[in-house]
Formats: sequence, C-alpha cells, structure tokens
Amino acid sequence: MADTTLLDKLGGIEARYEELERLIADPANVNDYEKVAEYAQERAELQEIVDATRSYRQALDDLAQAEALLDDPDMAELAQEEASHLRDTIPAMEDFLRRLLLPKDPRDEKNVIVEIRAGAGGDEAGIFAADLFRMYSRYAENQRWKVEVVSGNETGVGGYKEVVFEVRGRGAFSRLKYESGVHRVQRVPATESQGRVHTSTATVAVLAEMDDVEVELNPNDLQIDTYRSAGAGGQNVQKNETAIRITHLPTGLVVACQDERSQLQNKMRAMGILRAKLYDMEQQRLRDEQDAARRSQVGSGDRSEKIRTYNFPQNRVTDHRINLSSHNLSAILDGDLDEFIDELATREEAERLQAVGA
Repeated sequence: MADTTLLDKLGGIEARYEELERLIADPANVNDYEKVAEYAQERAELQEIVDATRSYRQALDDLAQAEALLDDPDMAELAQEEASHLRDTIPAMEDFLRRLLLPKDPRDEKNVIVEIRAGAGGDEAGIFAADLFRMYSRYAENQRWKVEVVSGNETGVGGYKEVVFEVRGRGAFSRLKYESGVHRVQRVPATESQGRVHTSTATVAVLAEMDDVEVELNPNDLQIDTYRSAGAGGQNVQKNETAIRITHLPTGLVVACQDERSQLQNKMRAMGILRAKLYDMEQQRLRDEQDAARRSQVGSGDRSEKIRTYNFPQNRVTDHRINLSSHNLSAILDGDLDEFIDELATREEAERLQAVGA
C-alpha cells in the first residue's frame, strides 16, 4: 500500500535531517557559530516534513502489524477495525506529504509592491482604482501588515490614475500574488443621471520586493532624472527637485518615486521597485517558456486577462479564474478577501500536484 516513490524521496530528506543533527552536535563545529546557525536553519526548514514522514512510516508499520493479526481469532475484530482506520488515514497523510514536497516559491515571504492603474471608464475607473487601493489597505491592516504609498497620481474626483504602494509583512507576496490582473466594476456612477450601469476597469500588478544581491543593475543601463515633486500647493510644494524618475534603457521600464522627503530616499525606493519589475519580467519570461503548452491563469501573473468582476447592482463579486462568486460585495471591498485568496491558493496547489504526478 505504501507509495515507494514517495518513500524514496522522503528517505533522502530524513537522511539529510539526521546529517544536519550530527553536524550541529559535532565538536569540530562548536566555535563556528555562522556554520552552526546555517545548519540549524536548514534543519528547522525540514522539521515539519520529517515529523510527518515519521508519522507516515509509523502508520505503515501499524497497518502491517494489524493485517498480520487478521487470522488470529482472538485479535481479528480489533485488528480489522485498526486496519480499516489506517487504510482511510494513510492516503490523507500521503497527500499532505506530497504538498510539503512541492517546491516553494522563494518570493512568498517577501514584501510586495502593488501598482493599481485606472483603465477604461474615465473618472469612474479612477474612483474604482481608489476603491481597490482601500480594499488592499484594509486587507493588509487585517493581516497586521504595514502599507506605505510610494507614489500616487490623483484624478481630483476622489480617484487615482495610478497609485503605487508597498505592503510590508510576513507572507505578503504569498497572499497578494493572486491579485495581479484586470479588475472590472459594474455600477451606476454618481454622475449618471439616467441610472445606467457603467463598466470600468483597473489593472493591478503585484511584485515581490527584491534585494540588491538578487537583481544586479548596471549603472550604465540607467537614465536617472530628477524633478520637483507635485504638492497640494502653498507650503507643501517642494522647492527642490527631490522626485526621481529612473529609466532602464535595455527594457524601457520607467519607475518614478516622489513621496519621500529626500532625493536619496526616493532614489532608493525607485531602485527597489525597478529590481522587482525586472525580476518579475524575467520570471514571466521563464514561465512563458516552460509552461506555454498548459499554463494556468491561477498564479500566472497574466495581466492581460480579466480576473474579477465587482457587480454593484447584484451585490456580487466573481473571480473568473475559479468561477467563485460571493454576494457580500461591501465586505470584500472592506478587505475581506480570504475566501477568494484561499480558494486560489488551493486551486494552484492542486494543479501543481497534478503536474508533479504527470
């Protein structure tokens, strides 16, 4: 009944775990604190799967013992009950172990940069972009994450042509990465005198924040311009050119940052966003090459597709990637996104397991 292929993979992990325990306890390493810390970190990362593996092996042993007692007239009834229970339990343990064996996205624990841009729909699209910004800000607040605006281009009617902001917190990318794409709203604008429903769109891009060492930038590839930050007027207008615009010449990517107080701070923030964009661009290229035949929309970061519709007349939000609808629109726009994100994560995991099995 045991999955021998699975056991082989788990055996290698157990062997590495035991080797790490020996290395940590080796007197030769006792004074090398950096090396011991590295070993301890790797052991901690393997702990969950090793514990699950040992429970799985114990269940297999218990099943073998129960099946060996089925011919014993004194123990047959208890043995049958135990064997039946274990036959029901072991497949679930195997599924859990396969999920633990799936390669983890190295970006999942990263902070994120979110860019929201108004699409089709004029002022109403800008107002929708502001609604999405508020929705993600509330979601981040619920997760105890910190939100910092990098730049914003307001429309003057309570909306945004675009707004860029950082979300800092453990696991931010693992949850928000599913939000990349085209979001659509259907509602009657406040300025609509005939009561007609209008359709507007906004695009959302979610980028994992990259460290300097992860994405190298050649200074010769950068064109850096400074300009005066836009202000609210009066004393708030910047007298100096503190805003920064960086153009990555090989790709044409442009990043601007103006919300920090100094030119240096804006430059550092803009460089961070540029690294995230370049990393995302390279990852997308690799995904396109590797998965062109069967790439799923879920988790693909494909921003050309409509991913979700917010329908006000019907009080309904529908995620088109997983065909999931909720009739609690106000709560969702107030940051209650877990129902959608949980289902998207589950669907992505199922498809990855299927791909591994294939």
